[in-house]
Amino acid sequence: MNALVPLPVVMPLTVCGLSLFIGPRLRWLHRVITVGVLAGVVAVDLVLLVESDRVGPLVVHLGDFGPPLGVTLVADRLAALMLTVSGAVTLIVLVYAMGQDMADREENAPLAVFHPAYLVLVSGVSLTFLAGDLVNLYVGFEIMLMASFVLLTVGATEPRIRAGSTYVVVSLVSSLVFLAGVAVTYAAAGTVNFAQLAVRMPELPLGVRTMAEVLLLTVFGVKAAAFPVAAWLPDSYPTAPAPVTAVFAGLLTKVGVYSMIRAETLLFPGNRLSAVLMAVAFASMVIGIVGAVAQTDLKRLLSFTLVSHIGFMLFGLALGSRGGIGGAIVYTAHHITVQTTLFLAAGLLEKRYGTTELTRLGGTARTAPLLAALWFVPAMNLAGIPPLSGFIGKLGLMRAGAADGGAWAYVLLAGAAVTSLLTLYVMVKVWNLAFWRAPAVTELPAEGDVLEESDDPDSAPEEGSGPVTTTVVRATARIPRVMTAATAAAVALGLAYTVLATPLTGLADRSAAELLARTPYVKAVLGP
Repeated sequence: MNALVPLPVVMPLTVCGLSLFIGPRLRWLHRVITVGVLAGVVAVDLVLLVESDRVGPLVVHLGDFGPPLGVTLVADRLAALMLTVSGAVTLIVLVYAMGQDMADREENAPLAVFHPAYLVLVSGVSLTFLAGDLVNLYVGFEIMLMASFVLLTVGATEPRIRAGSTYVVVSLVSSLVFLAGVAVTYAAAGTVNFAQLAVRMPELPLGVRTMAEVLLLTVFGVKAAAFPVAAWLPDSYPTAPAPVTAVFAGLLTKVGVYSMIRAETLLFPGNRLSAVLMAVAFASMVIGIVGAVAQTDLKRLLSFTLVSHIGFMLFGLALGSRGGIGGAIVYTAHHITVQTTLFLAAGLLEKRYGTTELTRLGGTARTAPLLAALWFVPAMNLAGIPPLSGFIGKLGLMRAGAADGGAWAYVLLAGAAVTSLLTLYVMVKVWNLAFWRAPAVTELPAEGDVLEESDDPDSAPEEGSGPVTTTVVRATARIPRVMTAATAAAVALGLAYTVLATPLTGLADRSAAELLARTPYVKAVLGP
């Protein structure tokens, strides 16, 4: 089974190369091969998940060169779980994108660009989860970011170029800091292999270890969009096409969280920076959700909730206990799916009515009840309503915080409770404004019509009557069934975490134990 480990990285890259030779007229072939390879990646991910849970970490040394010279890929329980969840989500988003016909019918977004870039993104995400050393973790980040630069600016509109420029600058600066962290680590320890670093790091002077840890955590914090290095995210993500925003929100930030978990448990054990991580977690939760409360555009609102709920994952990591890390793993898997689903539902809303501005929507539950249901279920899941997976993840984190018993832990418990309540408030606010309240217009426009303010002077309000507030509801197009089906599949995946709560939490607990023990990982890579 070790031979399967490189496939989630190699398969998308191979098909990406083939797709570049397919002309834009063969749209059906682009779709077939892209969906086929991602379905194959999900199948491989599932096999790796089962086998890593059964026999322990699966390791392959590419070219049969062992550490420190060779490239090592490792699929332990945590990596395999993240691979499986991300593989399922990327497949769903791809189907959604094809249903939207984003890359087929927009002249500025040719199919020949979207599909190869998307496959490169999937390959980069897989490499970051499987990387067995810092250099290949860096390479995985750069592959992922290179593809994200293309996808973020698909269509080349002015807002997308402006937001993409911010994203590029932040990413390049963080990459430079990452290289500095890799250089410091290699100069001090003589290796960048994770297993060898796990052995050598405790022998280094405390100052050197702290410098390397701070550099790496800073980089991963930027990738995860944790406060105070999260200001770039709400300005960058909402401008992209709906499928791109969905996959970015679901996956790219979680790659940063995964890297923080891997580094803190394997390279820097002892939880020495727990107080700093707890402060960052608290600030991310509270400031992120307060920002969401102030928003009236749905995509920006969801971007702020994304920043806020990164704090829950950092909460578990900061505790450093088996329960805390297990809770963080459960919440990460849950959040990948639910946050992606909410952005997909927002894309459906924008497709149907032409806007995501809450003040211009209303009555959607009456005119599009299925769309309302597809929004309501993941919204309640994000808010943590029992018995959904959001509640299960938060409950695990809060139990771990209570078991810790420290002052910072109780501060984080209070912050988590307040954030959960405000998240529920935000989700109810969206429901009331966009779905539940009656629109200001008496009748919804017909299919393809756009309701606008009249220029007829006879229809103007009388002088002194005050301003007139209207809700503009657009019915620009019917939602393609494929988009609806893909969103429904994402909702079902989120609900599956609730149905499979016992196996999921058990796997997360075993993953946390394996991470904290470190020995299984080190022995699998270096030998007994």
